[in-house]
Amino acid sequence: MSGAGGEAGGAGAEGRRSPSEGRWSLSEGRRSPSEGRWAEPEAPRPGAESPQPEAERAESAGKAERAERAGKAGKAEGVGEAERAGKVEGDAKAERDELYAQLRAHEGRAATAGRGKDLVNEPMIRHWCEAMGDTSPAYRGPDAVAPPTMLQAWTMGGLSGHTDSTGRSAAYDEMFALLDGAGYTSVVATDCEQEYLRPLRPGDRITFDTVIESVSPRKTTKLGTGYFVTTRTDVHADGELAGTHRFRILKYRPAQRNKVPEPTRRPRPVINRDNAGFWAGVAERRLLIQRCTDCATLRLPWLPGCNACGSAEWDTVEAGGEGTVFSHVVMHHPSFPAFAPDGEGGPYAVALVELAEGVRIVSNVIGVPYDKVRVGMPVRLEFLVADPDLKLPVFRANEGG
Repeated sequence: MSGAGGEAGGAGAEGRRSPSEGRWSLSEGRRSPSEGRWAEPEAPRPGAESPQPEAERAESAGKAERAERAGKAGKAEGVGEAERAGKVEGDAKAERDELYAQLRAHEGRAATAGRGKDLVNEPMIRHWCEAMGDTSPAYRGPDAVAPPTMLQAWTMGGLSGHTDSTGRSAAYDEMFALLDGAGYTSVVATDCEQEYLRPLRPGDRITFDTVIESVSPRKTTKLGTGYFVTTRTDVHADGELAGTHRFRILKYRPAQRNKVPEPTRRPRPVINRDNAGFWAGVAERRLLIQRCTDCATLRLPWLPGCNACGSAEWDTVEAGGEGTVFSHVVMHHPSFPAFAPDGEGGPYAVALVELAEGVRIVSNVIGVPYDKVRVGMPVRLEFLVADPDLKLPVFRANEGG
């Protein structure tokens, strides 16, 4: 059978798979997988097509198979090219983020070190427990220990700060200068983690050292784009490691927001059962003052009981509306357009007005520039309709008064 195969090969015959026969075939001979040999071509059957069309079909099938193989190879090559292009693009982005490389160089460097301003002590433990509502007996008595969550409290410098050499390191300041210089000027604390290795007891001397543990690649959040910086503080008690405190912040460049600003409104007053009658009167353009029915003492703002005799019984009298500026302040910041007559949120005056009845009320002074308000200036009650569902008592001054 080698002759037929040789002739077919010499004639440049192309191989193809016959879908109907499930085997590889040549135009002049076929190899049967089941027989393991080349098979002789079958004799033409009566009415069958001539060998020439069969050869043409074989050649067409061979071309189609070659095209399919070429297509698959091209597709694989295209995928490979895309992967390589993606890798190159990713590498290019990493190379472009030179700031990240500079920030990572600070990992492992010291951020600060020092010692606690006080020994672990019972008064601070007691104050902490009272503030937290923690009544555990473990934090009281001769064998008391400090609550584990006080770990960071012993390292803090308080309002006056640390007065010794404790402070941020040059490396820490350098890292933040890089971030600030690149526009990542905003900061928000994101989370902290603590690990407790031994209890702290009254009399322990606390020392600590902090390192820059890690800096994340650049991240984009709803707040903006920036870098997460994690520091780790090791807290020692008399030289023995007592716990670790990890603190993570995001230094970021705020995202640009193009929201249409909403119309500003005055803050709504907090109305409760003790002052609901006062605001009901304001809604009717009446300024009502509480009066104790036992001792006749007037009081404003409203209270549930008389601060003179303690009686809980009261009625009301309506203020006549005359008053004088007892004291005042000028609000410059933050700006609040709803409080400014020009709507720009500029400075505005807030006064403590003494009414003719002898009680005092905090309100705005209108009718004169903020810098013309003076102590002793006579004012007159008016009601400002701040918006359709809010009326407020204000006082109008006469600049010539």
